[in-house]
Parts: sequence; C-alpha cells; structure tokens
Amino acid sequence: MTRKLAREEAFILIFEKIFNKDSVEQIIELANEARDLKPDDYIKQVFFGVYENVELIDELISKNAVGWKIERISKTALAVLRLAIYEIKFFEEIPVSVSINEAVEICKKYATKEDASFVNGILATIVKEA
Repeated sequence: MTRKLAREEAFILIFEKIFNKDSVEQIIELANEARDLKPDDYIKQVFFGVYENVELIDELISKNAVGWKIERISKTALAVLRLAIYEIKFFEEIPVSVSINEAVEICKKYATKEDASFVNGILATIVKEA
C-alpha cells in the first residue's frame, strides 16, 4: 500500500472514531471485518497516535481556529486536521509540506473547497508557530 493510500485509510479510521465510542482496537477490527482493511505500521501508528494525543492535537486546532469552536468544525475537516497535525508533530521524516498538501487533497476529495482552504490555513498557522 502506498503512503498516500495508507494516509487515506488512516483518515477514514480517524473519521469513524469521531462517531464511534468503540476503542481504536475495536474500530480497526471492525474495519478489517467490514472492508478487509489490513492496516500497515503507518496506519496503526497514526490512528493510535492521534487518539493517544487527541487532547494536545485538539488544543492546537482550537488555538488556531480563530472564531471557531472545535464542535463547529466539520467532522471531515476535524479528522483531516487531526491526521495532519499528528504527522507534523510526530513524523519528522515526512516533510511538513507533504503533510499539508496531502491533508488538503483529502479534504478536496471528501469535503468541500472551503474545508480544504480552512484546513490549509489552520495547518499553515500551526507550522509558522512551531
């Protein structure tokens, strides 16, 4: 599986977790049963990592989403932001520009252009502050 496809699968798992109170282990198990997902190391690391650090990640989102409460952010944009921020903060081997670009592309595919612009702006602000 390419990194791009793995990133998209990680996004889908993160998105599913927003709506599901099951544990991350159970969500991966359900994804395996429902769509035969065989998560690679990247998918597992990102999915588990996002939810191990969700408070820190959401704090960064809240701090940089001026005028927006996290509850008002579309669930798709929220999942993309969580994924991209995790990559930016915890995957030094992935260039920041790649994380941002891929996040915007996922947003364009699964959400709207407005969401993609919103995500791009939030991530750019977070990167500038780092």
